[in-house]
Amino acid sequence: MLEIDNLNVGYGSFIALNNISLHVNAGETVGVIGPNGAGKTTLLRAISGMIPIYSGEISMEGKSMTSVLPHEIINWGIAHVPENRRLFKHMTVEENLELGSFSPFLRKNVYKQLEFVYDLFPRMAERKRQAAGTLSGGEQQMCAIGRALMSNPKLLLMDEPSAGLAPLIVERIFNLVNDLNKKGYTVLIVEQQVEQVLEIVQRAYLIEASRIIEEGDTDYMRKSKKLNAAYMGI
Repeated sequence: MLEIDNLNVGYGSFIALNNISLHVNAGETVGVIGPNGAGKTTLLRAISGMIPIYSGEISMEGKSMTSVLPHEIINWGIAHVPENRRLFKHMTVEENLELGSFSPFLRKNVYKQLEFVYDLFPRMAERKRQAAGTLSGGEQQMCAIGRALMSNPKLLLMDEPSAGLAPLIVERIFNLVNDLNKKGYTVLIVEQQVEQVLEIVQRAYLIEASRIIEEGDTDYMRKSKKLNAAYMGI
């Protein structure tokens, strides 16, 4: 589904991603793990068209996305749950959700998708008239995920969905990602919680210092010396 080949991305003279190549097959949940500053968030932003790429190729279902404008990405079946949620805090929960279907291509299904999101997150139905900024951290994350699901995406990008949340809420979020995959969603998830994310993904890539230094299925990654060195210094 998603193919990235020799991707190079930077900010001025700083190289944030160096010859990154990875793929995500339809129906998979794939993890991107690595220490802070490794380039994980930059990778998702590049896929979403939020930052320009220096060189390389990003393709979705065999079609190049390299020159696609950021607001057009959603029409390619890609939705992004950004780091720190990025909700419009003075708008209501339902208004934030509806923004996930802002494209004219998607508006005809907005009420159907709202029903799906409210069924998935009953708390959002209860809070739909409430300002998003008054929600708890876990509820805000539910709203951010729900907003992305409003486009019924083929590929869901998730950037650190556990960040800043209590352990019990983190467990619920990971269970949700697992459930979404079982419902047929394809997910590319960036995470710091290595042990937990390896429980829900089929494969993972380890990024360190802007490069992919290890990749494999979860059994392989759990035993990886490079992974242990990156996180535990052993």
